[in-house]
Amino acid sequence: MATIDLIVLGMLKKESLSAYDIQKLVEYRNISKWVKISTPSIYKKVLQLEEKGLISSHIEKDGKMPEKAVYTLTDAGKEEFEKLMIEISCKPINIFLDFNAVIVNLESMTKESQKECLNNIEKNINVMKTYLEENITLKENDPDIPITGMAVLHQQFLLVQAIEQWIVMLKEKLQ
Repeated sequence: MATIDLIVLGMLKKESLSAYDIQKLVEYRNISKWVKISTPSIYKKVLQLEEKGLISSHIEKDGKMPEKAVYTLTDAGKEEFEKLMIEISCKPINIFLDFNAVIVNLESMTKESQKECLNNIEKNINVMKTYLEENITLKENDPDIPITGMAVLHQQFLLVQAIEQWIVMLKEKLQ
């Protein structure tokens, strides 16, 4: 998947990292909340990218820690990164929200079940909104957080607010 490629190549463009370090950065930056990326996919991806010649690895040993492969972007990897940035930025924007599968089927349910489903979605949106508010407050003035990272947090917060308003409107229409 090109998105995972871009995330891994982008991280390695900044610095050489092990697959474990990449996975920790994905967790720290909460990337898996915005892009479908899992820990196993990261480990699999670095091996694929190395096979393609886009990254190279060398083994490092730090004290008594076990050896680890540290990956570095190759010239071909830098070119692929640039290509993917342009390619993905030119694609039409798709917003996939898993709960829309529930929304399109609501009218096949009783009014009571419709309310239950919408309340569940609303509850999860509130959890996400709280998470985003806390994360924005925590990271807003941290000089180590890139401007682009904060931009994504703010984007997600605006989307959550819009979904909140939309749920209220949908509940009113379904009553």
